[in-house]
Amino acid sequence: MSQYEALSLYIDGEFLSGDGRTTQDVVNPATGEVLAQLPHASEADLDRALQAAERAFQTWKHSSPMDRSAILRKAAELARERAQEIGLNLTRDQGKPLAEAVGEIVSCADHCDWHAEECRRIYGRIVPPRNPAVRQLVVREPIGVCAAFTPWNFPFNQAIRKISAAIGAGCTIILKGPEDAPSAVMAIARIFQDAGLPKGILNIVWGDPPKVSDYLIRSPIVRKVSFTGSVPVGKQLAALAGAHMKRITMELGGHSPVLVFDDADIPKAAKMLAKFKIRNAGQVCISPTRFYVQEKAYDQFLSVFVDTLKGIKVGDGTAKDTEMGPLAHERRVGAIASFVEDARKGGATIELGGDPLGGEGYFFPPTVVTNISDESRLMTEEPFGPIAPVVRFSDTDEVIKRANSLPFGLSSYVFTTSLQTAHKASNEIEAGMVNINHFGVALPETPFGGVKDSGIGSEGGTETFDGYLVTKFITQI
Repeated sequence: MSQYEALSLYIDGEFLSGDGRTTQDVVNPATGEVLAQLPHASEADLDRALQAAERAFQTWKHSSPMDRSAILRKAAELARERAQEIGLNLTRDQGKPLAEAVGEIVSCADHCDWHAEECRRIYGRIVPPRNPAVRQLVVREPIGVCAAFTPWNFPFNQAIRKISAAIGAGCTIILKGPEDAPSAVMAIARIFQDAGLPKGILNIVWGDPPKVSDYLIRSPIVRKVSFTGSVPVGKQLAALAGAHMKRITMELGGHSPVLVFDDADIPKAAKMLAKFKIRNAGQVCISPTRFYVQEKAYDQFLSVFVDTLKGIKVGDGTAKDTEMGPLAHERRVGAIASFVEDARKGGATIELGGDPLGGEGYFFPPTVVTNISDESRLMTEEPFGPIAPVVRFSDTDEVIKRANSLPFGLSSYVFTTSLQTAHKASNEIEAGMVNINHFGVALPETPFGGVKDSGIGSEGGTETFDGYLVTKFITQI
């Protein structure tokens, strides 16, 4: 097995080790083994990153879109070439099965390719003047230095989205990645350095999240903040950014409703949803988390759903037959157990799982809960794990009302063969994304974002660059 990624800061084109810096353990969640030491940035390091990003922006903002495109293309090529090595290290520190980890790298290379094309099409426009002697132009310019904060559940995915968008738009970026799973972000730094990205444009820092985010967002050098993570933290960062009038993109948590109607292909829907539910051990912001099944289909759906989950092989992500790995860190085991305990106290039925798996590592089995009220914690708080409540509903208006009852609105899922039902649900569900009979989100060319407490802005599709560009109106006589 190859050696684990060498961890460091990456500032102004240099990899800076932990010498003299505070460090923390990086742990394999499948075994509890300490993999490496991750250095934390000091205030001096953060200042150096800010100064490097500000200095680099003065030239990068004038760079040719063709040059930016070429670097992004090369980064995509290198990501695909190194996918096996990066994926293995991602499995080691995050826990997901190796096939999922490698798939994350390969699919996210597409984001570099997408931005490489789109950055060549950042167009302005001419506004016809009222006075023929006047010329009126609208141009779009890079906003400046960006501060980005990315989570541990998809370390490569979330970082590459923000980095490729910022670089493609002509911005520079300081990114604080996830301390629990840092290897994939370090690999991105090496990829862009080898792709020829000039120094100072991309900077990677680590440290105590509240301290680093507060320091960077308060800096007058930073003009844009992008965050992916929980709703409470997102609200804190949005408030801080708002106090300094800084542009934000917030991709926050969800509690995705699943509506399965009587007329759907029930066995197919149940199997698809079971497999999708255990992806990354349920630690996915768009994971299906509230299962509403119409009365006539309920028993069949529950039977197939539970049987499918019973057959899931849980284990170390590096093992060939593993279908679901451990939770990413020890505190997640306690969090999922607390949802189960609350459900039990409320009289719910545990159809499958329910207790942490013994032995080393942070394992929790696929868990299915029934006979649970809509007011329970599991139905009102995002569980972020392999636990699924399954409840009944009778009619369409009722279930849409229940689906919309929470302050979240990221993703949603509908299974039906009725065009009328699909049309009504897609129009009335309050979510940034509605999937009907399949799972079709998170592609580079499609918008990815939520409504209500689930976020502000989008990180996909042609909307990608909106958060990284400012509009300038020029009028001349």
